[in-house]
Amino acid sequence: MENQIKQLLLDNATTLLGTEIESSIIQFQKTRKDVEGDLTLVIFPFVKALKCSPVEAGNKIGEFLLENLPFIERFNVVSGFLNLIVKAEYWLVELEKINSEDKFGYAAENSKPTVMVEYSSPNTNKPLHLGHLRNNFLGYAVAEILKANGHKVIKSQIINDRGIHICKSMLAWDKFSPLNEKGERETPENTGLKGDKLVGKYYVEFDKQFNAEAKAIISSWEKGEFDGFADSVVTEFKRLSSSKEGKEEKAVKGIDEKIKDLAKNETNLLREAKDMLVKWEARDPQTYLLWSTMNSWVYAGFKTTYENMGVNFDKLYYESDTFVLGKDIVLEGLKKGVFFKKEDGSVWIDLTSDGLDEKLLLRSDGTTVYMTQDVGTAVDRYNDFPDLNGMIYTVGNEQDYHFKVLFLILKKLGYDWADNCHHLSYGMVDLPSGKMKSREGTVVDADDLMDEIVSSAREMTQERGYLEGMTDQDKVDLYKLIGMGGLKYYLLKVDPKKRMMFDPAESIELNGNTGPFIQYAHARIQSLLNRGGELNDIKASNLELVEKEIIKQLVQFSLVIEEAAKEMSPALIANYTYELVKLFNQFYQNVPVLIEEDEAIKNMRLVLSKNVAKVVSNAMSLLGINVPDRM
Repeated sequence: MENQIKQLLLDNATTLLGTEIESSIIQFQKTRKDVEGDLTLVIFPFVKALKCSPVEAGNKIGEFLLENLPFIERFNVVSGFLNLIVKAEYWLVELEKINSEDKFGYAAENSKPTVMVEYSSPNTNKPLHLGHLRNNFLGYAVAEILKANGHKVIKSQIINDRGIHICKSMLAWDKFSPLNEKGERETPENTGLKGDKLVGKYYVEFDKQFNAEAKAIISSWEKGEFDGFADSVVTEFKRLSSSKEGKEEKAVKGIDEKIKDLAKNETNLLREAKDMLVKWEARDPQTYLLWSTMNSWVYAGFKTTYENMGVNFDKLYYESDTFVLGKDIVLEGLKKGVFFKKEDGSVWIDLTSDGLDEKLLLRSDGTTVYMTQDVGTAVDRYNDFPDLNGMIYTVGNEQDYHFKVLFLILKKLGYDWADNCHHLSYGMVDLPSGKMKSREGTVVDADDLMDEIVSSAREMTQERGYLEGMTDQDKVDLYKLIGMGGLKYYLLKVDPKKRMMFDPAESIELNGNTGPFIQYAHARIQSLLNRGGELNDIKASNLELVEKEIIKQLVQFSLVIEEAAKEMSPALIANYTYELVKLFNQFYQNVPVLIEEDEAIKNMRLVLSKNVAKVVSNAMSLLGINVPDRM
């Protein structure tokens, strides 16, 4: 409709307005709720050409549209806004079009360029947590929305399976894992612990022992015991300690943290972890065997978690592979002068002229950092998929600076496709108890949270009843469908850029802007259709106001998909669906369907209901959420 109006105005601009116009001045907006109308044309841009008041200009354009577009029934003008009322016949034809397409609103498959969406990207030293849930659900949904918008999409993740943090859990397991009666250290098999949880346990254990050793060092320093420590370290400790005199409590805490960091760098544990990383990069057989064994435990654990999340990947990348390419690229860039070497042998890039700072690429001992492997991974992906037109990194906003640097480095290395790299930055998920810290073991485990949500959904569903005739397995499937639907919807309905507070109980409520509220509407429609009998072609000629509003909302689906893809925001899909369901509930409560005596009207209302269910199902599937036929 908008395109028809726009084209008519462009084709007749000289006659109507006395001058040709740019399409950009033809602006539409939703009609205000307190004004009659289905679509509003903004008149102010035309006033200068028509040399009259906004109301006069609105009336002139309104009359022109009424004469030339058969679907316009009437219009009204409020200030500089032309509100158009569209005939019922137009909306019924639109409903027929919607009814004829199973995937209404979707663009033609693979009609747009190839895009890679990276998400999850976990570390192999701990299980997935609440933050990973938002990350995975967001990345998966964006990938599905881009596909619905016509893009060929490759879902990927980079598994961070190497580095000092991985060595910390390896070292802790090697040093602190108890032996059982068979002389075996702890494994997933002999403990029954999920592999990622077992490895995460030793990451926490490392931090515990690490802090204890640092505390002991500080205690010895405070007693004046400095044997074995470098003069520079002793001097710095004394300087920091003396600087606390006369300082306020907050400043003293800051100094104490610096002293703690100084002591941590002197611990044997950290030294051993660094040595282990050097051995790993040198492919020391014993170190490499320990690494591959513990990683295999984690991969098995991740696999189970991803299956429960309902997410998948087309291509996996491993930091243990890509860091090698990244290192080679950095060394080549060093020869070309893109990077420079400091006196200690470390390799850096100077980005100060770009408003950033100097960034480390290789440590003095030759080991790599995150940035090195990210450079390697990006290049590896474009080598694997030459038709890639863009890469989207789904990573929390605490890494905003990292990606600015990454994309700039890639650009300076001569990769023009760096301009098509995008950081899908999202806000953190807050908890009433505060920020999560993996090394301290204060995270909300993803598996535990999903189990808790599904258990709550089971209790809620059992209290409501309506489970007669369902098998035990059907019930289990329904509980998971409701629980996971509620969890995903809750984490996706908020704009990705916004920080959010997570409330598990609220996520599965049956009322309000929740997943179960939408799922229940779908189940209600299925029940209605089951009782309604066979559907026929639409013969009705009139529409109730709420019926017209529903069709208008349905028509918007393709535009919402397009906008959600452009903004990379599943929240637009979620909230569109919520508004659609609210309209349907208003219709369901106030307009007779099965008891309607006019068969043509009854049939139209059933067709309308069927297509609401279809769009709800398709929209929710873009979010990775299933909807039930019974609930």
